[in-house]
Amino acid sequence: MDLLRFKQESTSDFPANKKLKDRLRRVKPKKLDEDFAQLHEDVFDELDCLDCANCCKTTSPIFLQTDIDRLAKVFRMKSSEFLDEYLHRDEEGDFVLNSSPCPFLGTDNKCLVYEDRPKACREYPHTNRKNIHGILALSLKNTLVCPAVHKIFQQIGKDYRK
Repeated sequence: MDLLRFKQESTSDFPANKKLKDRLRRVKPKKLDEDFAQLHEDVFDELDCLDCANCCKTTSPIFLQTDIDRLAKVFRMKSSEFLDEYLHRDEEGDFVLNSSPCPFLGTDNKCLVYEDRPKACREYPHTNRKNIHGILALSLKNTLVCPAVHKIFQQIGKDYRK
């Protein structure tokens, strides 16, 4: 995956994708969920996250207390020690990683804590969930991070960019 080229393309496409996001708000929620779910399946049949891992290299998931407790147990640490070593509160008050790339990302782009990864990582990029209307702003932002989300927007734009 050529991440530099992806960054250039996704940045260039962002203004059009922002307009598309506003148009998608007018699509019936159930129809939009179905369209996104189908495109999610199609795109992930073609793309392999292990070829990219841009999300793990550039952003942080939000860590819930259950995530912190689970990972602390994996590392045989107290939750407070895990917090001190790996996390801080962002401007919204959420727990996020201290640095990028993720300290649990291996050189082969595999997650070293995959079975115990945070809920946000399990659900990313959120394009196959219900109520896409509720996360259109997040999905738009993710077009700059995830090549799959960018491709989903390109595909759905063919139907809704009128």
